[in-house]
Amino acid sequence: MTIRSLLSSVSVALLISSAAATAQAQIAIGHLQDLSGGTSDVGTPYGQGVADTFAWVNKNGGIGGKQLNVDSNDYGYQVPRAIALYKKWSAPDGKVAAIMGWGTADTEALTGFLAQDKIPDISGSYAAALTDPEGTSGKAKPAPYNFFYGPSYSDSMRAMLTWAAEDWKAKGKPGKPKFVHMGANHPYPNAPKAAGEALATELGFEVLPPLVFALSPGDYSAQCLSLKSSGANYAYLGNTAASNISVLKACKTAGVDVQFLGNVWGMDENAAKTAGDAADGVIFPLRTAVSWGGNAPGMKTVMEISKMSDPSGKVYRPVHYIAAVCSALYLKEALDWAAKNGGATGENVAKGFYQKKDWVPAGMDGVCNPSTWTEKDHRPTTKVDLYRSKVSGATDGDINDLMGKGTIKLEKVKTVDLPRKPEWFGW
Repeated sequence: MTIRSLLSSVSVALLISSAAATAQAQIAIGHLQDLSGGTSDVGTPYGQGVADTFAWVNKNGGIGGKQLNVDSNDYGYQVPRAIALYKKWSAPDGKVAAIMGWGTADTEALTGFLAQDKIPDISGSYAAALTDPEGTSGKAKPAPYNFFYGPSYSDSMRAMLTWAAEDWKAKGKPGKPKFVHMGANHPYPNAPKAAGEALATELGFEVLPPLVFALSPGDYSAQCLSLKSSGANYAYLGNTAASNISVLKACKTAGVDVQFLGNVWGMDENAAKTAGDAADGVIFPLRTAVSWGGNAPGMKTVMEISKMSDPSGKVYRPVHYIAAVCSALYLKEALDWAAKNGGATGENVAKGFYQKKDWVPAGMDGVCNPSTWTEKDHRPTTKVDLYRSKVSGATDGDINDLMGKGTIKLEKVKTVDLPRKPEWFGW
């Protein structure tokens, strides 16, 4: 062997050794984002909130002195792409400590694999099927490694229906109110459908046949005419904001007189700006105690995190960004616990979620709502904060100005504290 080839071999060995040492000094996290698919309208700010939070964590020392190595990927809301990424993240030579996930279809598809490989997934899907870690409800397969922050889709719908029943009574209207579920025929909009229709029947609503519309924006005049002729009084929009905006605008044009109830991903400040007066009055749940710039001690932390991608501090962050910050910080604190108790393995990270009760991440007081996960119940909360979107003028212009002037408001209606009924568990 020549001196040159010997030196080359030594260099390669040193590089391999250095790479291995670097990997050991980091904690790997998988991050699924939808920046281009059917839910990218809300997936983009949520994904940015996750990315900014982890960048901020690294800037402030990481986890136990180790940096987070976050592998962020736009999977376009396509289940096969999510599964392919999961195979990479679960491989023995590059296994991640946790995944920040996204959609319902892909999260449900991965649930069994997560349990087998002991990798926690903190998703953007709030399907109630993901809240039963042991499968004791008999409604869904066990999901011991699935976590999310906020009330489930089903509990949010139950809260809105509870409000709707009170609203109907307060208005003194005769007869049974009519309720209809609207959304794509897809796991995400359908996740709370059975739960909602069951409670609607119990509360005295007449439940109408569902109306289907796609997850993408389009012309939904036909659905609005069907909605109008049905005489529905309360309509649940189960899609994300982009397609819901199309429905709101079309129904405004068609003169539909109905109270819309929005999915948690179905209404936000940007949706109100785009839909204009068609968004006025929509009732929807909010996962955080305040919106951007709200009066809370923890808003200072959110503002610091936001500067990771917006040093100017001028970008308005919608409610989904703030919810992402909360979600990522819950994972951060579970990682902290794991690092101090045997290492940041998936199994230890999952245990980290069980260590506190009525828990708010450090520095986030008044922003993140208190949450509790246990080994038997992964519903972090059954309290649902309901808000109403208020639009009082033209919505052209900058969202900061529109919110600052009060042209667009997110007005709190009430908090519905739902009981943890055994029959509601897991669906």
